[in-house]
Amino acid sequence: MTTPATLMTTYGRAPVAFVKGEGCYLIDSDGKRYLDAVAGVAVNALGHSHPHFIAAVQQQVATLTHTSNLYRIPLQEQLAAELCRRSGMEQVFFCNSGAEAIEASLKLARKIGHGRGLQVPAILVFEGAFHGRTLGALTATHSPKYQEGFTPLLDGFVRVPYDNLAAVAATLAARPDICAILVEPIQGEGGVRMPAPGYLKALRELCDRHDLLLILDEVQTGNGRTGTWFACQHEGVRPDILATAKGLGNGFPIGACLAAGPAAGVFQPGHHGSTFGGSPLACAAGLAVYAALTQEDLCGNAARLGAYLLERFRRELATTPGIRDIRGQGLMLGIELGQDCGELATRARERGVLINISSGTTIRLVPPLVLSQADAEFLAATVITLVQEFCHGH
Repeated sequence: MTTPATLMTTYGRAPVAFVKGEGCYLIDSDGKRYLDAVAGVAVNALGHSHPHFIAAVQQQVATLTHTSNLYRIPLQEQLAAELCRRSGMEQVFFCNSGAEAIEASLKLARKIGHGRGLQVPAILVFEGAFHGRTLGALTATHSPKYQEGFTPLLDGFVRVPYDNLAAVAATLAARPDICAILVEPIQGEGGVRMPAPGYLKALRELCDRHDLLLILDEVQTGNGRTGTWFACQHEGVRPDILATAKGLGNGFPIGACLAAGPAAGVFQPGHHGSTFGGSPLACAAGLAVYAALTQEDLCGNAARLGAYLLERFRRELATTPGIRDIRGQGLMLGIELGQDCGELATRARERGVLINISSGTTIRLVPPLVLSQADAEFLAATVITLVQEFCHGH
């Protein structure tokens, strides 16, 4: 399928168009139903056409959509309070996407670094990271294919291997200009890569020891995805800055940069801003998501069904050749193969399941958090069969 001339060719789109969504299913223009284990790339936490989400957004559209941040926005204040309550953070800046939340985080860290007397404050980032495609986020990202043709990138970033505490410690000892560490609790675009248990806690301790800021990119892992409100809570870690988006709006564009401790109270009028960020409509969507997460225990559902899927994949694929690893947390799961497996997305779609291939060799499964046991069983059976056929050369 060719891209129309009026659209920039920034995406390699699959030859299918969806016209309707119901729960965890999408329906295409030919009427075929698909179990959606992509969820708009970990966005549709409540699935499609969730009745309470629809009602909240419809009511807000009919009431007030946008006023700008020149004035108080009560719904923004309510959502900020809810995010702080669930995350343990203290302040929120609202924007429109994950990349914008990362950019706000980077600016906040640099502002603090300059305030501490650093002429060129640097930020420690990691191999395999993906933080977005805007220029600051792109520099923090570790992918030549995304960066090629967009140089010069920004100065002020130092990169070390992921899940290697010795490398972090050595770099911090050699670089007194570092003011912050930016890390994903789980690398999503990097192939659902998980660090060893205790990694985030150890980074928190290193930051405390060196008086650095810990910035967590929870754009994909936040908002219930891994079975807790935020992935850092599995280890009892509170960062100084936390960026999130994706599942926060269930498809409505919204992002947030959360601050605590030394990062709270730093931004003042004029330091940062957003025309659309935190609009009444966006915040109504966010509040509806958090109400559903709470009322339907979707964090618990993600934990339970994620554990079921992980155990079943590991058990039924244990003797399948060509599998490097099966990993994940909550409803953020990856099956890494020993070869490029991009064609599996097409094969799965032909069988009525939507999956995503991350880093070329990893099947990434991020279904809606409203996934049912029956749908989890269908997803597991389909993916297991596809992987077995693929690994045996069929």
